[in-house]
Amino acid sequence: MTFLVRPRRAAQLADGLTILTGGKEMRLPVQVIATGQPAGDFSVILLSVKAYQLDSAVEDFGPYVTRETMILPVLNGMRHVDILRSHFGSPHVIAGVAKIASTLDGRGRILNQADFHELAYGEWNRERSDRILALDQFMTAAGFDARLSADIERDMWEKWAMLASLGGITCLLDGNIGQVASAPGGIGLIKGLIGEVVAAIAAAWRPLSETFQAQVMSLLTNRQSSLTSSMYRDMKSGYPVEADQIIGDLVMRASEKGVATPLLSAAYTRLKVYDDIRAASSGSPNS
Repeated sequence: MTFLVRPRRAAQLADGLTILTGGKEMRLPVQVIATGQPAGDFSVILLSVKAYQLDSAVEDFGPYVTRETMILPVLNGMRHVDILRSHFGSPHVIAGVAKIASTLDGRGRILNQADFHELAYGEWNRERSDRILALDQFMTAAGFDARLSADIERDMWEKWAMLASLGGITCLLDGNIGQVASAPGGIGLIKGLIGEVVAAIAAAWRPLSETFQAQVMSLLTNRQSSLTSSMYRDMKSGYPVEADQIIGDLVMRASEKGVATPLLSAAYTRLKVYDDIRAASSGSPNS
């Protein structure tokens, strides 16, 4: 595997990729290339940047896309799919979902924050093509939970539903799930926001399963839960947030179908206020 990185990250990876899990440190040797450096042909490009970094990432990895290259994005939401298809053509873009809880520390080490590390992928038409089977064979030997999905598009929309619900609740109400659920009117507000997400996705795509909806509702109305969204944690830390991709795009799709989303729209407004304040203080919206 080869990592395409910027100079600062390349310096951090000079001695390998360091992963901290449960207090134990693991260091893996990696091959690194800088943007524009010749590096041969790549059969797969795993795209794992934050959604607000997509435009610059496209410019960086674009020269390495050849006729046979698969682009496997694991970004949040669905907006990135349209962008990648418009740049490279639909045949290049396969579908993917990553579920992992991690962050980088000041030294560039990966801090694993949970015991799950899942990656799902598949063709949009669910075909078990030769290329997707070859990818699956490679991924299943990589040391994490990888699977060839029977319905990867459903996986993507379900993840988006969870992120929009959790992010909308915690960012709008400025607390974890237990704190919001325990507050007067909290359960009703949570149910209302989840209902908007479900209705928006049903209008924009297709209805989410009753089983999935019940799971989300149970998880996000638990008064004992300390669960927060990564977007909320980023906001509290002063980092950029994926407001447009996780919340804003869903609000827009709902509006186009005539579906009202007052709570989700309020969450989006809250995040954009944060974006504006942050941009004014830092001089750059994505710094």
